[in-house]
Amino acid sequence: MNESLITSPLGVLAILAGVASFFFFLEKKTSWKVFNFFPPLLFIYAVPVIFSNTGLMVSKSPVYDFMGDSVLPMFLIIMLLDVDVKSAVRVMGKGIFVMLFGTAGVIIGAPIAYFIVKSGLGPEAWKGFGALAGSWIGGTGNMAAVSEGLKTPGEAFGLAVIADNAVYLIWLPLMLSSKNITKWFSKFAKVDKNRIEMLEKTSGELNKDKGKLEMRHFLYLLFFGLFFAWLAGKLAGYMPTIPPVLSASSWKILLVTTFGIGLSMTKARNIPGSHQLAMALIYLFVANMGARANISNLADQAPWFIFGAYIWIFIHGAFCILGARIFHVDIHSTAIASAANIGGAASAPVVAAFHNEKLVPVSILMALIGYAIGTYGAFAAAWLCFLVS
Repeated sequence: MNESLITSPLGVLAILAGVASFFFFLEKKTSWKVFNFFPPLLFIYAVPVIFSNTGLMVSKSPVYDFMGDSVLPMFLIIMLLDVDVKSAVRVMGKGIFVMLFGTAGVIIGAPIAYFIVKSGLGPEAWKGFGALAGSWIGGTGNMAAVSEGLKTPGEAFGLAVIADNAVYLIWLPLMLSSKNITKWFSKFAKVDKNRIEMLEKTSGELNKDKGKLEMRHFLYLLFFGLFFAWLAGKLAGYMPTIPPVLSASSWKILLVTTFGIGLSMTKARNIPGSHQLAMALIYLFVANMGARANISNLADQAPWFIFGAYIWIFIHGAFCILGARIFHVDIHSTAIASAANIGGAASAPVVAAFHNEKLVPVSILMALIGYAIGTYGAFAAAWLCFLVS
């Protein structure tokens, strides 16, 4: 193969930023319905894959290492600033337990599904299952973080992205249509008749304005992100390692997550712009993962990986239903809990708005809780997958 056209770190970074921004611009400008089924995330990953595998852009560059070492832990810190554990527990009550049951379904379902399909997958595909667990417990940020912590190969990350979207196309409509079984589900789960009224009332108390975004806020966020990313990297070198899951890079991600949750309990969570900045960096990192992927083995493995993902998602669903039955939680909260796990902050409000618009603030809060626990849970799922690999 001839030398790639774009080789300099600055050029590579410019292309990644251009790809990520272009598809969000296109989604906003055109409102094409295709983005309802194939979100920008998929294109943001796929286009750099094409660029690097056709020689337009290098597949190895110092900028990729920089993003894994510095940008990823920084956006994880910033992303977690929005988490409000106390409010979530106060408002959702027993609904939190349904989400935790759904999380348990993701963690337990991962090794079961992987064991069934592993014969059709490569030796490191379990890392892809770990990355997908990050997405299904928390969101794209957790997926990226766990992938970096496990040093997931680009192609395994690609399989996770493909499976994530393939399942999303089926699971989201199921969560929306579950509204039609409200009466039956309430009888099945023995739901308190006053629960929805209570949720609507407390949900209205969650809207919080952080104030006007100013230049200094970006400096605050960059300081917190960079400082605690550096601190986590220093401390990770002193932590005990248990290969292949619990390495120095895994410890760094776990420590960053812990620091981020700790900061969310301080006044730092009131800094405006944290969510927007974090999400911009997350999508830039997803583009970075695509550029590092080798797609030569994707076609053979993709059907097996997707099949495993469908087995996995229905195990998650069974756990959500079990949690709702045990804790007497309504179908609206159950669907939102599952959407908060599987789709994160992008999908939970969509499901909430369809079921009951007054529950949208609750859904966002629940999705943020997923951010907080997603990295821990995904590493546990990855370890279980490794044990059966």
